[in-house]
Amino acid sequence: MILLARRIGFYLLAALVAITLDFFIPRLMPGNAVAAALANLHSQFTPATIKALELQYGVGTDQSLWSQYLHYWDNLLHGNWGISTSHYPATVTSVISSGLWWTLGLVGLATLISFTLGTLLGILVAWRRGSALDNLLPAMTFFQAAPYFFIAIMLVAVFATKLGWFPAINAYDQTLVTPGWNWAYISNVLDHAVLPALTIVLASAAGWIVGMRNVMVTTMDEDYVLLAQAKGLPKRRVVNYAARNAILPSVTGFSLAIGFVVSGALLTEIVFSYPGIGYILQQAVLERDYPLLQGVFLIITFTVLTANLIADFAYVLLDPRTRQEA
Repeated sequence: MILLARRIGFYLLAALVAITLDFFIPRLMPGNAVAAALANLHSQFTPATIKALELQYGVGTDQSLWSQYLHYWDNLLHGNWGISTSHYPATVTSVISSGLWWTLGLVGLATLISFTLGTLLGILVAWRRGSALDNLLPAMTFFQAAPYFFIAIMLVAVFATKLGWFPAINAYDQTLVTPGWNWAYISNVLDHAVLPALTIVLASAAGWIVGMRNVMVTTMDEDYVLLAQAKGLPKRRVVNYAARNAILPSVTGFSLAIGFVVSGALLTEIVFSYPGIGYILQQAVLERDYPLLQGVFLIITFTVLTANLIADFAYVLLDPRTRQEA
């Protein structure tokens, strides 16, 4: 379709701009990027390391800016994103991949749960508007207004410190279990993930409930819904028709939420010392690890663009009007 082709072209252009900006980040910063990177290595560097960093940042070479840009693209397409100076001698791709799976597993699943739960509850509250369930809605907005780190600290204080039901930090207990496909390790990981996941669900589910409920109430008063009721269609079937249209704005919001899964849980991962992308990003900023910052920036950008592209496809499938316009 023409509409989707235009959107794909837009996202490709946005990706090109993001990659170009990523190339210029260390080159536009004041000072010598190589010297700043070497300062973090604490005498662990070798002549080969210095040479690699100089080639990466174009310092002390006769390469033109255009040649450096092409070299950057070549490294990027071959998966060579440089060496992390804060995790030396680990590569940027290995550091990011080690944290990416933790973030996707925790934040991705928690975001999916909060969206599903919030959407279904929003439909139910709109259906039963005026009931006791609708009156509880203002209390739910407290969690929407509260920042992530406040909810996280409260959960740690109650369920970890006072009651001792769940651990407060890390992704698993490294002194008790060994990583692997065994129940001891899996159960330990799930135990450590309860409080961070609950933080994300509580902080975001209320927003989905309020948003879906408000759109659903408006949709239920539309002429085609009233006509369906007047024709005697069952209440449940009418609600299903209304919900299909009311959920369209939530699909867009969900795409943005998925796009920011990689970076959105920064405060949550910091509070719980959870080894995800957010925690890695904080460490990279503190250590001035430019290669790792560049890699994380690209991962976040690609995630947001991909999620929005998927949302555009979903929108076309859910709304026939977009297909007619396309």
